[in-house]
Amino acid sequence: MNKDTVMDNSSILILNVDDNDGARYVKTRILLSAGFRVIEAANGTDALEMARKEAPALVLLDVKLPDISGIEVCRRIKSDVATCTVLVLQTSAALIGRDDKIRGLDGGADNYLAAPIEADELIANVNALLRLQRTQTDLRNSEERFRQLAENIEDVFWMFNISDQRLLYASPAYERLFGRPLAQLQQTPDDWLEAVHPDDRQVVQADWQAFLSAGHYDQEFRLGEEGAVRWVRDRAFLVRDDQQQPYRVARISSDISERKNMEALLRQADEHKNDFLATLAHELRNPLSPIRNAVTLMNTVPATQAEVHQRARDVILRQVGHLTHLVDDLLDVARISQGKLTLRQQDVELHAVIEPAVETVKALIESRGHRLRIAVPPQPVWLHGDPVRLSQILGNLLHNAAKFTDPGGEITLTVTLPQTDRIRIAVGDNGIGITSYNLARIFGMFTQGASTRDRMHDGLGIGLSLVSKLVDMHGGKVQAYSDGIGKGSTFVLEFPLRLPAEVAPAAVPEPAVPGSLRLLLVDDNVDSVSVMAELLKMMGHDVVTANNAEEALVQARAHQPETIVLDLGLPGIDGYTLARMLRAEPAFAHTRLIAHTGYGSDQDRERSRAAGFDYHLVKPARFDDLERALQPQR
Repeated sequence: MNKDTVMDNSSILILNVDDNDGARYVKTRILLSAGFRVIEAANGTDALEMARKEAPALVLLDVKLPDISGIEVCRRIKSDVATCTVLVLQTSAALIGRDDKIRGLDGGADNYLAAPIEADELIANVNALLRLQRTQTDLRNSEERFRQLAENIEDVFWMFNISDQRLLYASPAYERLFGRPLAQLQQTPDDWLEAVHPDDRQVVQADWQAFLSAGHYDQEFRLGEEGAVRWVRDRAFLVRDDQQQPYRVARISSDISERKNMEALLRQADEHKNDFLATLAHELRNPLSPIRNAVTLMNTVPATQAEVHQRARDVILRQVGHLTHLVDDLLDVARISQGKLTLRQQDVELHAVIEPAVETVKALIESRGHRLRIAVPPQPVWLHGDPVRLSQILGNLLHNAAKFTDPGGEITLTVTLPQTDRIRIAVGDNGIGITSYNLARIFGMFTQGASTRDRMHDGLGIGLSLVSKLVDMHGGKVQAYSDGIGKGSTFVLEFPLRLPAEVAPAAVPEPAVPGSLRLLLVDDNVDSVSVMAELLKMMGHDVVTANNAEEALVQARAHQPETIVLDLGLPGIDGYTLARMLRAEPAFAHTRLIAHTGYGSDQDRERSRAAGFDYHLVKPARFDDLERALQPQR
């Protein structure tokens, strides 16, 4: 407020509307300290009634109200003849974006403030609105403030005269957004249409010309030509005089190119998600179907037909292995994306990487009648990396080659040493090949090429993406080569080669023969715990089971097991808590606890260690891993 101007606020009544008691109290105290009279409302319904009955000069209105939106309350105040002259100062602590403010102003608010609001800022805004209500003598300064605001924001502000449709004002942002001279627009008000994309121009022009009769204009259109397109949201509204007669048109043009790009990315991501979910469902059903059929066969065929039962068991083991591979790939990709996958690097001989990789794909290669040729240098070759992840890289490439090569094809794994400090590993096939389009995107997430003629299922499209990420983590690179469809493909890996200072022969663990143990198995999955119990009983162990924490405590106290195999995701009391409860009892202070769970992240393993577990096995754990965990400490 001007120092020379003294305002008597004691006669001015302000309605303070906010459902937050604390915020409403603070604003009321600020207004009272400035000499205003203040009444309060905590919801939109009461606010509308008090505005009609008490006729306040100004309503300080929060946007978020429990019953009616503050924007709707403002609209009703402005549309009611009895209250249309009441000033509305809208505030919000959450809806503070540009579109939120524009929505509030379009709803009739005289101003819009984003909380938190300083006391002097609030009083200044209230006084400014009251001065505008009392007099229009400060029009020149008001126009100058508007000009400064318009010239310092990215949106284009326009003002048109209704009577002759003359352009009164366009902000400097016009030249940046529309790419045409402002001087030319001032001479030819329709010049902006020349910047509109030719495919959108006719519709935009028709809607703009129909604005005065329609009373509504809100368009999204493109500017420029193909290859250099920007998107604009263009809105206009009528400016009315004190008699509520429209005399000007205000217009706002906003660059929404970034929003449009994000929408396109979201649509693409949504399509990828739908494709992925459909593929995941397909990939899960593929192994589940033969597993169910194998179980049905075993239940139907007499036990005397041992060969049939063995084939059925082999089918189940292969398909469970496929399911495990799918889940492991998904978890690895998630861990890498979150930066949670760590490498356990060590010096490892090449054969210790290749042999496990070949073993993982051996059954698939044999079932499809492929010939696998392996060529490696005759001398020992040592790598420095995570042996499990290096084998996983090769296994994924071999698996990929086997999938996309028709039965009876040829797969090669060739290792060369192009330089003393580099190793090159090439996995090739004479399969269906890769198009030039897919070569450029083959290592992207969920990317898949064509299918083989026998419709071998394609997987989730994450195997090669995982390979690329793991290779990068090892400081290497991977490239794909193909001459096109039907001409096979080759994936070439290159890693830095670092000879260890001294290579010690790996210690061969001494095999141990387990004795009979008293075991307690705890799992809420009845089928899982019963099958494991039967297997362990066949090995000579004394086994009891429980399906929840309460049963587990009863069984543990009754049978005093030497080892407890415990699921973490139990109903009620979870496995972590149960482990702590067991460790708290002296009888189980040294009992071996083995976590058998679907939770396998580093954080899960750390939690299980902190809870007192000795081992952490991830479902579905291999039986030899379980046997090792059961071995007595040496």
